Amino acid sequence: MGNVVVVTGIPGVGSSTVLKKLMERPESEEYVLVNYGDVMLSVAVDEGYVEHRDEMRKLPPELQKRIQNIAAVRISQIEAKATIVDTHCTIRTPKGYLPGLPRWVLDELEPGLFVLVEASPEEIYQRRMKDKSRKRDMESIESIRTHQEINRAIAMSYAFYTGAVVRIIKNPDGGLEKAVEELANLLE
Repeated sequence: MGNVVVVTGIPGVGSSTVLKKLMERPESEEYVLVNYGDVMLSVAVDEGYVEHRDEMRKLPPELQKRIQNIAAVRISQIEAKATIVDTHCTIRTPKGYLPGLPRWVLDELEPGLFVLVEASPEEIYQRRMKDKSRKRDMESIESIRTHQEINRAIAMSYAFYTGAVVRIIKNPDGGLEKAVEELANLLE
């Protein structure tokens, strides 16, 4: 496995929560956790394109690609034993799904492992309904299911291109500790 591990899931699945909990463990001192969206947001805000995160997916695709590339370069320059990248496999835009990690990003990051965090579409829908901290577009349960299926397909495409391994970790309601333990075991 390379020194970059990509952990991903669609909005509301809890991948960031799994990672936050993982980083509370003593062995996490060996890792650097970086949120790809935070790096992209920093680039976009610095250049005056957006004011908040939920505006990002509405930017023109060419501009999103430019921001992705700058962020990948910044992340690839992190010096650490291992870097865990919290990101999305795909971004749902008004025109369709945009790859979160296109070729030029994968070339920079050279990941050795992709971890997809998943939950049932019904659980994700309920989590989104309860989350008042974000300005998310509403999606149907079927749209959420489709998004997860697209993420699986594109993760395998990323793995085909990079030679990385793909793993799915379930994060159902009440299953956070088990998901964290499974991820920790993968990183050993």
